[in-house]
Amino acid sequence: MFTQRSNEVEFHKGQICFPGGTFQPGDTSLLQTALREAEEEIGLKAEDVEILGELDDTITITSGYVISPFVAFIPYPYPFKVSHREINQIFSAPLSALMDEANFRQAEDMQTLEGKSIPVYYCEYKGHIIWGATARILKHFTDLLLSESGALC
Repeated sequence: MFTQRSNEVEFHKGQICFPGGTFQPGDTSLLQTALREAEEEIGLKAEDVEILGELDDTITITSGYVISPFVAFIPYPYPFKVSHREINQIFSAPLSALMDEANFRQAEDMQTLEGKSIPVYYCEYKGHIIWGATARILKHFTDLLLSESGALC
């Protein structure tokens, strides 16, 4: 499941991302941050989510944010309530589409992060272009699923 950020937010305007946001002083953990932000952005209640695990942290190149992604099951269908101040739209893509190499590709250019060259990934699904940190997280997740020893931490 993905969100497209509104043009009213401070960072990453109009970009495709996962629900989530910044750790606040009242948060007890990064998981609690993710669940609180998901409820604020799309109306997803923590009690309706089954957490499967956490992926490796990912850093955004343009803003330097560290993203700590969690993987979860969400009931389907779900009565989402979008906060239009933060989110333009939500959409989902089947795992089969995200794992299809025809939809997911690596750009020829590389980006530099902390002095290291990292690949730039893009995934296209029904007119949505997923790129940047979101695509790197997605690539890491699909690589784990494709590997024989892949498991969520």
